[in-house]
Amino acid sequence: MHALEAIADDELITQRALANRLGIALGLTNIYLKRLIRKGYIKCVHLQSNRLRYLLTPQGIAEKTRLTFEFMQYSLDLYSQVRVHLRTILEGCVLENRRRVAVYGTGEAAELTYLSIAELGLELVAVFDGSSGGTFLGQPIRDIETHRQVTFDLLLVATLDHSEPIVQHLVGLGIKRDLLVTLR
Repeated sequence: MHALEAIADDELITQRALANRLGIALGLTNIYLKRLIRKGYIKCVHLQSNRLRYLLTPQGIAEKTRLTFEFMQYSLDLYSQVRVHLRTILEGCVLENRRRVAVYGTGEAAELTYLSIAELGLELVAVFDGSSGGTFLGQPIRDIETHRQVTFDLLLVATLDHSEPIVQHLVGLGIKRDLLVTLR
């Protein structure tokens, strides 16, 4: 999908520039382009002896659209799963009268977390990250090293990526494991 998007954005893109944009090796980019040509998604036109132009074919446009739709569907499903998971965890906190919640992270997952906290009337007491500075949804971003200065009943690790390394780091900083909750 990313290769098709890059070619749609710039038909004169070089293989080297495409490799850089995709964050993969030049040789792998060449293999991907050959595969896209073989599948009929792109067409390669020689402009000069050392210059190529890649064109998205109608079939390539259809595939790019299909992949985009598939990605959007996956994202919406993931969003829904995370919201249900958060609601389940946070409703339990309400029942246990654990109302003071902190968040570790400032990305899109943290935004989902913030919505759930607000929805259930919990108190967001701090937003932590690897360093301090700036704000996140009106809250100052605090360095996680300052966690002892804030009283919280729960720390939500707001990432959709593999969170175990983050959890281990937080436990290493002295945060009790039973106060940590991940999104997945």
